[in-house]
Amino acid sequence: MAGRLRLAALRAWGKLMVDLHCHILPGLDDGPRSIEESLVMAESAIADGITHVVATPHANSNFPFDYERVRERRDALQKLVGERLTLATGCDFHLNPENLAALKQDAPRFCINQKNYLLVEFNEVSIPPAMDHTLHELQLAGLCPVITHPERNAILRAQPQRLAAWARQGCHAQVTGGSLTGVFGPGAQEIALFWIRTGLIHFVSSDAHNTAGRPLKLRPAYDVVCKKFGEEKARALLVENPFAAFEGRALPHVPDVPDDVSPRRRKRFFFF
Repeated sequence: MAGRLRLAALRAWGKLMVDLHCHILPGLDDGPRSIEESLVMAESAIADGITHVVATPHANSNFPFDYERVRERRDALQKLVGERLTLATGCDFHLNPENLAALKQDAPRFCINQKNYLLVEFNEVSIPPAMDHTLHELQLAGLCPVITHPERNAILRAQPQRLAAWARQGCHAQVTGGSLTGVFGPGAQEIALFWIRTGLIHFVSSDAHNTAGRPLKLRPAYDVVCKKFGEEKARALLVENPFAAFEGRALPHVPDVPDDVSPRRRKRFFFF
């Protein structure tokens, strides 16, 4: 009941958005280097109409996850922005043996707002078949895996049936706002839009890293989704589903996944 009331308040305020995937905290990964840059990113989010941001630093072999440092830097940034923006923490979780062992010891520290949704990142070199079982084990442990930016992963673009199979078993998928506006090229843009159309995507997030090339903005992506699929779909992907995940609730918008999730290429005819 409380979740519905808070969602009603968000709707009453207008086009306000929730960003579940953002590298906003300084000195933890390849995101901002200083608290000053983090603050500029936060101000950009506020100006863009974003109300909630989840700081999700990488958790992989290059950037080990230190929950205490993450919380410390989140608290420092929250103090600077005050009540104008709600900051929470999670991580961009890489499915390596070390992380999985740590997850079994204390899962909430890795999850969005310490609830039950976990951002899961795959590399582009290999996604072994064993990952299917790993995702299922995460679900058996009570977690909701969210596959991050599959449209930017060459393996998943080439094998979309794997992503569809994970969605059918209850996993979710998140595309990057910049993919929808063409920042990551036409290939990522085309398949992201197609997957939204087919119901394979549940969230749009910024995956912001800095103030220039990958800024903390979602309004352009919201406008793209609204123009192509309507206001209801835009709200589902950038407000209502993200807000539910933020609070650890079941998603209100989970479409059925069709059998065909591969975009059809237009035939080219050459006349001589």
